[in-house]
Amino acid sequence: MAARLCRLAWRVLLVLIFAFLPAPILVVVLSSFSPTGYLTFPPQGFSLRWYGEFLGSGAWLHALAVSAGLAAIVALATTTLGFLAGLAVSRVRFPGRGGFGLLMISPLLFPHAAIAVALLGILSWQNGVGTYPGIFLAHAILCMPFAYRPLLNSMRKLDIAMEEAAMMLGATPQQVFRLVTLPLLKPGLVTALLFSFIISFDEVTVTAFLLGPDVTTLPTRIFSHIQESASPVIAAISSFLVLLTLLIVVLLDRLVGLELFVEVER
Repeated sequence: MAARLCRLAWRVLLVLIFAFLPAPILVVVLSSFSPTGYLTFPPQGFSLRWYGEFLGSGAWLHALAVSAGLAAIVALATTTLGFLAGLAVSRVRFPGRGGFGLLMISPLLFPHAAIAVALLGILSWQNGVGTYPGIFLAHAILCMPFAYRPLLNSMRKLDIAMEEAAMMLGATPQQVFRLVTLPLLKPGLVTALLFSFIISFDEVTVTAFLLGPDVTTLPTRIFSHIQESASPVIAAISSFLVLLTLLIVVLLDRLVGLELFVEVER
């Protein structure tokens, strides 16, 4: 009897934990439909007014376009660098290979505020603060582990015998790479691209240190706006970003699965 009660209490605790985790997101989403001019929960009615204000505002849409474009460029750059780094670590034996792998994931080991202060000092020497190249560099550093890890796992699962068989059948190294290696690495490439895009698109902490008067992104604009106003348009934009992130994760799971990102190195 005591064991049964213990299992029941444990299940109830798990349900409460998993119900608590999405609770803030649920509050934001419901608040976005408020007809009033200020954030309220529960909403005192239902209205799409704030979604219309977001989609009809040139300033908000410009910030959205900047964030999406920057995230796409960062995703392509970090995936390319992560691919080359993973190829070197998995195929070449060189001194310090373990330290190099640790360096690639080192941005995960430091607080974002510490990274931001370091980048602020470095970029200020080259007048890079308040520029898109400076923000690109910051985002690339933060996204690198999320591109490198799935690509490395994908390469370590790659069957080298398939490449050797293709070469024995007369394929050139370029043909082997294009027709055999890249298709086999597709799950890792897609995972790296989408995760890097999400991380860059949602990044605000480091970006806030590097902004300038003519440079902004959607998350930092949200952060600045909410300090001045409690308008539900912030809840509407946040709900849009949550939906976008969920769609990307679902797409990633449908295309290649998520195991490459979380799989323990063997």
